[in-house]
This record gives sequence, structure tokens and C-alpha cells, in this order.
Amino acid sequence: MTVALYGFGVSRGVAIGRACILARGALDIVEYAIPNKFVDEEVARFEAALATARRQLKEIRNHIPTNTPVDIAAFIDTHLLMMEDTSLATAPIHSIRTIKCNAEWALKLQRDALVRVFDQIDDPYLRTRKDDIDHVVNRIQRILLNESTHLHDAAATGNRLNGYIVLADDLSPADTVFMQHQGVVAFVTEYGGATSHTTILARSLGIPAIVGVRNARRYFQPNEQLIVDGQQGLILATKDPAIVDYYRGEQAEEQHHREQLSKTREKPAISLDRETIALYANIELPEDLSAIARAGAKGVGLYRTELLFMNRDDTPGEEEQFNAYRQVVEAMKGALVTIRTLDIGADKQISGLNGTIPANPALGLRAIRLCLKDPSLFKPQLRAILRASVYGQVRMMVPMLSTLHEVLHVMQLVEDSKRELRHQGREFNAQMPLGGMIEVPAAALSADLFAKHLDFLSIGTNDLIQYTIATDRIDDSVNYLYDPLHPAVLRLIQMTIDAGRRAAIPVGMCGEMAGDSKYTRLLLGMGLREFSMHPTLILEVKRIIRASNVAVLSDTVNRVISRAHPDEIVALVNTLNRDDF
Repeated sequence: MTVALYGFGVSRGVAIGRACILARGALDIVEYAIPNKFVDEEVARFEAALATARRQLKEIRNHIPTNTPVDIAAFIDTHLLMMEDTSLATAPIHSIRTIKCNAEWALKLQRDALVRVFDQIDDPYLRTRKDDIDHVVNRIQRILLNESTHLHDAAATGNRLNGYIVLADDLSPADTVFMQHQGVVAFVTEYGGATSHTTILARSLGIPAIVGVRNARRYFQPNEQLIVDGQQGLILATKDPAIVDYYRGEQAEEQHHREQLSKTREKPAISLDRETIALYANIELPEDLSAIARAGAKGVGLYRTELLFMNRDDTPGEEEQFNAYRQVVEAMKGALVTIRTLDIGADKQISGLNGTIPANPALGLRAIRLCLKDPSLFKPQLRAILRASVYGQVRMMVPMLSTLHEVLHVMQLVEDSKRELRHQGREFNAQMPLGGMIEVPAAALSADLFAKHLDFLSIGTNDLIQYTIATDRIDDSVNYLYDPLHPAVLRLIQMTIDAGRRAAIPVGMCGEMAGDSKYTRLLLGMGLREFSMHPTLILEVKRIIRASNVAVLSDTVNRVISRAHPDEIVALVNTLNRDDF
């Protein structure tokens, strides 16, 4: 008998191996009072658990092979830094002492407070950073509860996981790095999203991976032979030799594909009919820069600045921001760096915001709305970006614009910042390009108006799709409606590209759609010439560009945009993606 389950394929490739079922139970955290005379002992117990967790992560980090890219180790470093941060290292101790509760409960209270902050962030990529909080907190909690902690405990000694496919509820970045070191050939999780650090790591490490396969561990047995197809999001248990032989053939093809793909790293992104396409990378930390070099990106199409502002009690000043931006700009050695201004919701971690939590943060005070409401928050960032602009090729991008008034207001604040910098005798590039993100339907419909005032536009498809269809792709109950090929979404994208062309300004795309290779030819045919994506996706998109004749795409693309029925649209896009097209 063959058993097949589907989830979300987040790292392509085919793996065949035996099942390792990681059966970590849900944590049962209860509150109990600590007598005054034992409070110091409880604090010491928490500090000891924290120290043990740090030691475990450092051990994993120290065993990462020396030839592993530095950005892989950076994920472990991020979790180590979180354990040093006062929000996790000190705040629970304060709760233990003030409310006389047990360490597990104090840590849970702080975890819940931090997660509430992340839940208010509308950017799906940043919202899933709460997973990192859960991974760190769960490691500490399991130590406090004397439970088995993470995957390396299941491995015990030696290479007991070599050749296995791991099935788990969720996996931390430390688990993922450890799996690759132990020879795990694939992983499947019941939870997790496409933008989590764990799935990003899986792509970077080349491990086939599927997430969101609910109840997967109920359907498979330990040591049962499994097949994972990361491209299709499929996990199979079968003894049919014909099926196994088929997937062994798929494995060989995938290996050949990877070898061919690596050869495109140094080659230009030029189509068969000599159209030059700009391929940029999305980053959020300076540590991401090494991945850009490996992928052969031409620059940074989206530098998220939000992490500078998060998990702290104060707001980063102009100087701190300037130093962070300068580090990235100088490291790019003259290549383009697109710095996005603050895109975050109205949470209480940003100094100066004391309002109540909005009922609907996605439609509330976030991104440019927040910045324009509080220029004291916004202008230090504007000045910092302007100052960094003299160290390379920098452009500034404003998120979530919805009205022309916002565009003009931003332009005025930029001019005010330039005047202040001149008065202070500070250097900046007076001609630094200013662009806007098109991620609200109103902005796409007004793209021709925006294009008259801005130097470039960038389409943020994640939010554009969400707002156009009125659905949250992270909400399992409605995410089936989230469709990049919805006719309304395609028309808004086309409208934006056309507006840029008429105004003779560049139009790029930095949402996930830009990095999904099944849409590359569609977007090329629509006239898109700038793509920005996670670095690990660049080589595949480049391969498709180099195998495409852009001039012959337009007729089929026009038919795609004119169709209303989803099946017709999908069929036409599949036609575009044929090797013989």
C-alpha cells in the first residue's frame, strides 16, 4: 500500500530514506508560587538552564564544518544573541522576584509578551520571526523541565541519523544545521512556514524539506522507507519498486540540475533575445551578504531595517542606524543597495508609541503611516540613510504608500533632512534615488501618479495579494484564497509595470512572487526587468531567464491577463514554462 501526504514544499529536491519520528510532546507549563526563601534558588535554576542552552548551541555551532557558508552559522549566532538579550535573559528573573513564580512560568509570560508584539507585524516574513523566540524558549523550557531538548538528543552518539528523513512537529535552525551535519537527507514538519529561518536554512543547505504536513507523524512508522519530493511538497511511503525507481531517476535529474545551475553563477542574466535582467537579493542582516556573493546577485533589492528597531526598550539613534547601513553599503563595494524605511506595526517596543493595540494591525498604523505620524522616529532614519549614501550606490524605498499625499510628505521630510545635514556639514548624496513600494491596491491604481514624483517603484507582492484578495496567507482557514495568479492581482501588477514604463523609471518586484521560478516567464512577458528575492532562489530564476526569449512571451502573457477562469490561467502559465516554449 502507498500512503501519500502533501504539504508546502520549501526546499526542492528528492530524498529517499528511512523515517526518524521525532516525538517531542507539547510543553505543559504550569504556574506555582515560590516561597520567599527559595526565590534566589529559582533564579539560579533559571540561570543554569539558560547557561546550558547556550552551551548546547555553541557546541552545535562549533561542529559546523569549516567549509559551511558563514550565513549558516549566523542563524545559530542569532539564537545565541537572543539568549543574551535582556528580554529573555533578565525579564524572567524580574518576574520570578516580583511575582514569586516558578522559572518556567516566568519564561512563558515573557515569551507570550514577545510573541504578541510579532503577531502585530503585518509583514509575513518578519511575523514568522516569532518562531525564533519559540525555538529559543522551548530549548530553555525543556532544560528546566528535565525533558529531552532537541534533535541532537535523539541522535545520541555517532551518525545515527545518516540517511534518515526526520519527521517533527517543528524544527529550530539549530536542529536543521545539526541534521545536515548528521547526514539527514530530508525533513518534514507538521507546522512552520515558507519564510521561517528553518526553511531558509534548508534551502541554503540543500536539504529537501516540506512544512505544514499536519499529523504526518501519525501516518508513518519509525524506520519505514519514505520518499520526499520537496518540489511538489509530497511525502510517500511505498514498497512499489516502480515508484521507488521513478524517484531514484528524479534524484539523478535533480543532481544534474544542481550541477548545471552552479555553472550559471558567474554568467549574466540575459535572455536569448539579449534582454538584460537585474537580479537582486533581499536581506535583513549584514550577515546575509555572503549569500549574495555566492548567488551572483547584482546588489540588494530590499534591505529590511526593522530588526534594528525590534526586541529593545529604546529606538536606535541616527548614529547606530548610520553605522549599520554603512556596513552593508561598504560591503557591497559599489553594487546597488536598496534600503527600505521602517515597516513595522504600532507595537509598544518602539519608544514613543503608547497607543492601544489596534483591532486590525494590517489596516492600522504601520510602515509609512507610523513614520509620518512620528517624524522624530522617521527623520533619524532618513538622515542615517542619506549619510550612508556617500559610501556606495544607495537608494531609499518607502513601504505601504497608499496616497500621493504620503509621497509628497516623505519627499518634504527628505528635503528637510538634507537641509539639516548640510547645516551640520555632513556628507550625503543629494541625488540619492527615492522609490516607493506598491503593495496596496490603491497604490497600484495610482502608480501613474506616484511615478511622476518617484525615481523607481517596487512591487511587494506579499501584501499586494493579501490586500487585493482580503486574505491572510498565514491563516490556515483562508490561505487557500491566496493566489498570485488571481486576475485582479495580475492586472494590478501589469498596471504598475506600465506606469513605470510610461514615466521611464525602473519597476522591480521584491515580494515572494519574484523568487518563484514558475512565475519568471510570466513576469518577463509583463515587462518586469528587476527581480529581488532570497539569495538561494537567484540561480534558478537566472537559469530560466537565460533560456527564455522575452519577445515571444507577450502574446501568451496577454492571454493570461485577459482570462478570468483560474484553470485557464494556470494552463497558460504552464505553457509558458514548457522547455520548448
